[in-house]
Amino acid sequence: MRNFRVSVVMTSFNGVQYLRAQVESIVKQLSADDELLISDDGSTDGTQTLIRELQQEYPLIRMLEGPRRGIVANFAYAIGKATGDLIFLSDQDDVWLDDKVSTVTGYFEKHPDIACIVHDVRVVDQSLTTIEPSFYAFRGSKNGLLNNLIKNSFMGSAMAIRSDMRSYVLPIPEKVPMHDQWIGLVCLLFGKVVFLPDVLGLYRRHGNNASSFSRSSIHRMISNRKYLVLELLKRKFRGNGQ
Repeated sequence: MRNFRVSVVMTSFNGVQYLRAQVESIVKQLSADDELLISDDGSTDGTQTLIRELQQEYPLIRMLEGPRRGIVANFAYAIGKATGDLIFLSDQDDVWLDDKVSTVTGYFEKHPDIACIVHDVRVVDQSLTTIEPSFYAFRGSKNGLLNNLIKNSFMGSAMAIRSDMRSYVLPIPEKVPMHDQWIGLVCLLFGKVVFLPDVLGLYRRHGNNASSFSRSSIHRMISNRKYLVLELLKRKFRGNGQ
């Protein structure tokens, strides 16, 4: 029996197609004391109706009304509402493998100095056929602050943090391009991050996600990195904001 209460934080927006499969892959790994928060950001496709149906089946689900300011703001809002000792991040359309929660919580229990855990995932298409057996290998994932400022290895759906890291992570600056990179960098700045080699999830890749290397995209990338460095420095001098 684990010693941690788990909060899973999921954001949703027009995700009715895959939401049930993702939720069911999560809740079977949770105990009655845990919670799954689903913060919906104004879906119009039946997602909210499905969440309410799932709440009837699984009482540990809490539905939140997102701020409707995009995915970063929605994740920040939901993270702030979590009540568990450990906070797992979740997308609406992936699948968790059966030993994910037990593996990650077990590692946190054995290593009290760890602030954040990242695990590998298998990249799949919409029908769960494997595209890449390892996101780490595909992405060239590396640990370290500088490495992840230059090239982000953090994937939110493969991350979990201790709840006390929220005082450092929140609020997430408005212009941060993605929540996962910010959370990972802050955990590296104030704590210790571990990249587990275990493949503990299926990451559903939609369409053509290939990166663009146009002049405008390179300029945007440089601008984003400068912004991240500035905001991280501000957060470092602010400390935990208490």
